[in-house]
Amino acid sequence: MFTGLIEEVGTIKRKVPRPNGLALEIEARHVLEGTKIGDSIAVDGICLTVTAMTATGFTADAVHETIRATALQTLRVGTPVQLERAMPANGRFGGHFVSGHIDGTARFLSRRPDGEAMEYRFETGEWSKYCIPKGSIAINGTSLTIQHVEPNSLIISLIPHSRQVTTFDRLQSGALVNIECDLMAKHLYHFTQQEQKTDWSAFLGGGAG
Repeated sequence: MFTGLIEEVGTIKRKVPRPNGLALEIEARHVLEGTKIGDSIAVDGICLTVTAMTATGFTADAVHETIRATALQTLRVGTPVQLERAMPANGRFGGHFVSGHIDGTARFLSRRPDGEAMEYRFETGEWSKYCIPKGSIAINGTSLTIQHVEPNSLIISLIPHSRQVTTFDRLQSGALVNIECDLMAKHLYHFTQQEQKTDWSAFLGGGAG
């Protein structure tokens, strides 16, 4: 489990094809503290397992399904990535519940200044049914509040500090990002959908006359 509060921006140093997917060698420093092989680190919001470590970085493997379902396919050597270690049981919780399991991807559309903040617009996909204004969403692993939901896009806003510690200002128009919708919103949506499909007559004593 993660919080969506980015700890560090690392760099993709090497991509090594493997029979079952891809090994990513990532340059980092802060997230190495207290980390051991087998631990989880969110890389642009994707929960990956550390398989090797050096003094200046770590390696994590991604299987084919993860590559197909996320923006990993677009990462190049030298690309900056947002990193967060899994939350310790005794840690402070500052963002929202982020599992590291990506719901889909979205294209970055545009940005515009809004006072000292900056607004970012992203396209929406089939996962948009989980999005509501002022609800939570994780984009590339960053815990964010949805400002506006439009027919085919949503808008989030970042204050100067958040822009400095993330990669959002480096996004180019059309860039693919990872989306994880709010966990509670997804559970609530599916529960209500199942409620609508359930025939309660058998439980309530109804039936054919």
